[in-house]
Amino acid sequence: MANRIILNETSYFGKGAIQNVASEIQARGLKKVLLVTDPDLMKLGVTAKVTKVLDDSRIAYEVFDHIKANPSIANVQEGVEVCKKAGADVLVAVGGGSAIDTAKAIGIIITNPDFADVRSLEGVANTKNKCLPIIAVSTTSGTAAEVTINYVITDEEKKRKFVCVDPHDIPVVAIIDPDMTASMPKGLCAATGMDALTHAIEGYITKGAWVMTDMVHIKAIEMIANSLRASVAGDIDAREQMAVAQYIAGMGFSNVGLGIVHSMAHPLGAVYDTPHGVANAIILPTVMEYNADATGEKYREIAKAMGVKGTESMTQEQYRSAAVQAVKKLSTDVNIPAKLSDVGVKEEDLQFLAESAMADACTPGNPKDPILEDIIKLYKSML
Repeated sequence: MANRIILNETSYFGKGAIQNVASEIQARGLKKVLLVTDPDLMKLGVTAKVTKVLDDSRIAYEVFDHIKANPSIANVQEGVEVCKKAGADVLVAVGGGSAIDTAKAIGIIITNPDFADVRSLEGVANTKNKCLPIIAVSTTSGTAAEVTINYVITDEEKKRKFVCVDPHDIPVVAIIDPDMTASMPKGLCAATGMDALTHAIEGYITKGAWVMTDMVHIKAIEMIANSLRASVAGDIDAREQMAVAQYIAGMGFSNVGLGIVHSMAHPLGAVYDTPHGVANAIILPTVMEYNADATGEKYREIAKAMGVKGTESMTQEQYRSAAVQAVKKLSTDVNIPAKLSDVGVKEEDLQFLAESAMADACTPGNPKDPILEDIIKLYKSML
């Protein structure tokens, strides 16, 4: 079987990288921007750093800032109409996964109007055309949406999230500028950082993993373990390291998939509006324990990348336990809640949550094939 790698066309890393937004728009002969962002970034003045670049270069733009933390079908539909009305020929997404995912869905529907029903994008949609060009400016260090072919939309009516996988949605340009993450609150920094760690660990042990993705995932784990605590404390150099680490993780998991940590986290966002990174962080250690006997020696490498000493002399049971404990310790150190009940999960909802997780697009990638009862038991153990 051939292994496929798809990445975005161009990426810029480092302080001042946002200046390249204007030059990339001009070089591509694009004329009108729809800037997709969220109201919090507008209030904090983060989006203004990008609009200043556009203003200085006299590039026309309109702003769409109605994005929710868990973007919905309605968000996408409104964005499509705003984009059409604006006559935009390029999307500049400023934010984390929420803004970039919404831009992906908008861009796909604009160039593939047969998929105007947002639900039709679920799974691997058979779109024909590349989406409207997207320049993705990341303001968090977790989702790696700027380099992935995936996006997630919430169906509020059915209380579920659905994953869309489409090579046509990948941004043409990614901007990874640590100055854009400087105002990120500690809680968001911790949650998105743990999301990135989940991407790296799940991508490393997924069924589709292979040597090239193993290479990037293990490096991402190492960088996150070394930098997340300081990043949450506000260290700008650590935030730069986290911004690169989450991108590296995205290079891998976008091409090989994830597992049931994400499958189980998605319904929490849909039902309780739980921040995605928080849900992942709570679930990750428990699912690591569940998956351990299907991972060969990979937990030894995870433990080593997490900074555990003496892994070479450990038994399989010891290094597997060490990997899980290192993840738990990092999550605790950055003040992630320990239990699902801490984020409002109710026992009476577990059946629905588990059914949603089993139907999630990430489940087939898990190293073990769970049954419904397994998922219910895992949820219950974390209450």
